[in-house]
Amino acid sequence: MVPEFDWHDIDTVLLDMDGTLLDLEFDSHFWLTLVPQALSEQRAIPFDDASKIIHQEYLAVQHTMNWYCFDYWSERLGLDIYQMTSEVGNRARLREDTQPFLQALRSAGQRTILLTNAHPHSLAVKVEHTGLDRHLDLLLSTHTFGYPKEDQRLWQAVQQQTGFDPQRTLFVDDGEPILDAARQFGIRYCLGVQNPDSSMASKTFQRYPSMSDYRQLIPALERREQ
Repeated sequence: MVPEFDWHDIDTVLLDMDGTLLDLEFDSHFWLTLVPQALSEQRAIPFDDASKIIHQEYLAVQHTMNWYCFDYWSERLGLDIYQMTSEVGNRARLREDTQPFLQALRSAGQRTILLTNAHPHSLAVKVEHTGLDRHLDLLLSTHTFGYPKEDQRLWQAVQQQTGFDPQRTLFVDDGEPILDAARQFGIRYCLGVQNPDSSMASKTFQRYPSMSDYRQLIPALERREQ
């Protein structure tokens, strides 16, 4: 079932990046394969042991700014996360449906703002290899505000900077807890992404409309222009 929005009631579309506009496979491969592999080699321990160590480290800071912070992980693991990201940047990919959707949003007069928890270096590398910035009006990393999207203070700061009206805003993300935070702030329209990672099974959303192909939304957007 295609989620339906009255696009006449929406002025601004806030979009997550990883898993929402880009294939999350990049991050899954990086954090679940490359980082444990590097730690395994550095400490001369089996890959499975390195994976278990890192999994526990991830859980300890999930949904905090540290979880997304390259400086934190570089220091915590003794790895150069910056360089490792740069070396595999050419693996970053737009979702197939991203560009048509962003073009339709622009044609319909919507303001499009990227709002990502990704570290600024990760954002820069992905923009370099995907050209994502050409299709958006503004790109924001939550690191510049000091709070992740899970924190209400982030939403207050972004609203102050951009002036978006929560009642006339659509927010798209692949994480239900982050959609919860957006709704708590008062964002009227929230949309989940069922298939953020091409290497994994699709997911279901309990509390929000969701979709697996943005192109399903384009006909309604085009009607808005008429």
